[in-house]
Amino acid sequence: MSARAICLLVMPLAAVVVAGLATDPPAAGQEPYREPLRPRVHFTPPQNFMNDPNGLVFYKGEYHLFYQHNPFGREWGHMSWGHAVSTDMLHWKHLPIALGEEDGVMIFSGSVVVDWHNTSGLCAGEDGDRSCLVAVYTGHGHGKQTQNLAYSNDRGRTWTKYANNPVIDLNLENFRDPKAFWDELSRRWVLVTVLAEQHKVRLFGSPDLKRWETLSDFGPAGATGGVWECPDLFPLPVDGNGGDVDINPGAVAGGSGGQYFVGRFDGTRFVNDNPPDQTLWVDYGKDFYATISFSDVPKSDGRRIWMAWISNWLYANDEPTETWRGAQSLPRVLQLRRLPEGIRLVQAPVAEIDGLRTGPEMAITGRATLPPSADIRFEVGRGAGQEAGLRLSNAAGEEITIGVRASGPELFVDRRRSRATAAHEAYAGRHAGPVRWRDERVTVRLLFDRSVVEVFANDGETVITDRVYPSAPLDRIEWLGGKAPEPARASMWELRSVWETR
Repeated sequence: MSARAICLLVMPLAAVVVAGLATDPPAAGQEPYREPLRPRVHFTPPQNFMNDPNGLVFYKGEYHLFYQHNPFGREWGHMSWGHAVSTDMLHWKHLPIALGEEDGVMIFSGSVVVDWHNTSGLCAGEDGDRSCLVAVYTGHGHGKQTQNLAYSNDRGRTWTKYANNPVIDLNLENFRDPKAFWDELSRRWVLVTVLAEQHKVRLFGSPDLKRWETLSDFGPAGATGGVWECPDLFPLPVDGNGGDVDINPGAVAGGSGGQYFVGRFDGTRFVNDNPPDQTLWVDYGKDFYATISFSDVPKSDGRRIWMAWISNWLYANDEPTETWRGAQSLPRVLQLRRLPEGIRLVQAPVAEIDGLRTGPEMAITGRATLPPSADIRFEVGRGAGQEAGLRLSNAAGEEITIGVRASGPELFVDRRRSRATAAHEAYAGRHAGPVRWRDERVTVRLLFDRSVVEVFANDGETVITDRVYPSAPLDRIEWLGGKAPEPARASMWELRSVWETR
C-alpha cells in the first residue's frame, strides 16, 4: 500500500439471533421492476429485505455484489448473503443465495478476495488455475460474533464454509465486518475489523487467510456517537492513505452514516493525518451507509470503486415499498483532492452510467416533464439569489428541492414535502453540506431514479444521497421560483432501465 490511502468503517444495527435456514430467492421477472417506487437504474433485490453490500469483487470478467438479505420477509432478520453478478456494475443478474443462515448463526457483513496463488490451500486448481474466491464474513449467533471463511471454486456460483471456522474468535458480542486485502508492503493478508462499541478498528495479519495475528488498533477518533461498523482501508491518488468509518446513530443528518480518515498505513498500523476529534463525512444525506469498495479491480482499470446501502436504520424496516426493501447506490469512483481546508475525499458516478442515456439532452428553462430516471446537470452562479435550484414534484403537490444556498454556501436536498403522509417520523428533513464557489459558481449533478436521489456538487466534493417516497411518481421538474435565475442553467437526459434491457 502506498504512502497514503483512504479507510472506511460503516455500522449496521446490531441485532438479535433469528433461527432459520436461508433459501434461494425466486428469479426476478419484469413486473416487480415496474413498481412505482422501484428504482430503474439502482440495484434492488427481487423481493424482501436488503441492507449492506458485501464482498464486492471483480473476478474473471464479472463484478460480484453480495448483500445482507432476509430471504423470508421485508424486515431485517435471517441474515444471509444475496448474490448478483454484472459485467458493467449496472446490469445485474440475480443468483441464488451464496451464504445462508445455519445452526443459529446468521451471516453478517464481510468481504471477498481473489486468492490468486492459493495461499489458503482452498483453491481446487482446475485447469492449472491456482486461484479461487474466498469470503471472510462475520458469523452472528450464540451470543457472540466471530470471523469465518467460505470459498468458491466455480466463479462464485456455489460456496463451501471452511471446516475449521471460526478463524478469529475474541469471544465478543460486537466484533464484526471484516474487510480483507493483500498488502504488497508486508507480503501478507491484512484484515480490517471493528470492535463496534469500543469505536476501534482492529487490524490482523495472516499468510494464508486462516491463521491471524493482531497487528494494531486505531481509534477512538472522529465521530463516536454510535457504534462503528464495516471498515475499509485502501490507497488513493494524491499522496494519501485514508480511513472511513460509518456510524449508527449519530451521523451528520441523523441515524446512520459514514465518516473517513486520511492518513498513512505502513503494513501494520494506520496513523491519522488529522486531529483525532475532526470528523470528515462521506455523505451529507441520510441514506448512504455501509460502504465497501471492490476488491481485485484490474490494474489496467485503476479505479477505486465503492457502493453503499441507500437507507437509514431509523426507518429501514418501514420503507413504504411493496415486495422489497432496500437499494444499493450506483457505483462511485473515489479520489483524494487537495482543497483549501486539506486533503478530502471526492466521489463521482462511474462513467458506465453515461451509456444509459437515451434521447437528446433537454434544456430546463420552465416546467418540464421529469422522466422516471434522469441524469440532471445544473449550475448556479454566485449572484443567483439566496437559494437557487430545482423542484421535482407531482400533481399531488408532493415535492423535493435540490439546490444551493448562498449563505454558507451549502448544497441541500429538502424532502420535507416529498410525501403527504410520512412513512416514519424520522423521514422528513432537509439535509445540507458545505460547498464552495469555484470560479463564482457551483456545479451540480443529480441522478434521479424514482425513489433515489444522488447529488454531487463540484465534481463530487460534496455529496448528498437520499431516498424519497412520494405517493405518486415525481414527474415534473422546474427551477425554484418558476424560471432559471441569472446566472444559472440546467439540462437533463433520460436514463434507460437496466432491468428491462438485459
